[in-house]
Amino acid sequence: MKLEKASYKAIKYACLNFHYAKSVPVNCFGYSVFNDKDEWCGVIVYGHGSNNNIAKPFGLKIGEVLELVRVALNGKQEFTSKAVAMSLKLIKKDIPLCKLVVSYADLDKNHIGIIYQATNWYFVGIKMENKKDCSYIIDGKRVHGRTITAKFKKYGLSATIENIKKFYKTDDVEAYITKGKVKYLYPFCDETRRLCEKLKQDYIKMRV
Repeated sequence: MKLEKASYKAIKYACLNFHYAKSVPVNCFGYSVFNDKDEWCGVIVYGHGSNNNIAKPFGLKIGEVLELVRVALNGKQEFTSKAVAMSLKLIKKDIPLCKLVVSYADLDKNHIGIIYQATNWYFVGIKMENKKDCSYIIDGKRVHGRTITAKFKKYGLSATIENIKKFYKTDDVEAYITKGKVKYLYPFCDETRRLCEKLKQDYIKMRV
């Protein structure tokens, strides 16, 4: 297996075709993964995430914390965990300023972060467990709040349940309750390793 810096074209294709989110993160970069047959398997993508204050909780500066935002692979790779581990080594080499990597596993998709556990990340808790998301279930389909807000803005409407029912002409509307996201950290220096040791919790197990 080998990794190379990925083009934006490769990142876009893999994110749209190999990842459940079907979206391309902004301000990202990544590595293309090739198996031993030299077949392209997709990409592993890093960025600064959607949170501008990603470094603040750790007492670090902007640029010292990255987020692993996509593991978008087609299944032809030998071991996903090995590909992630190799990408972390490249991050340490290519971005020496980086001291910490953050990533999340989505419980709503029944993901608990097996890949992160296999590559010795620190599990530090669950974010937003069993709380209202900014999304809604409309006629059985999840629609993100940002999508609704953008539509309603044109008409000066607020995103209330009643307004959503009227706009979509259905009574089948409810706020989405998220199971949360499992948060993992990967340190690159003694400073952040000590921090991770203080925050770490026992690995979460698969829920039934």
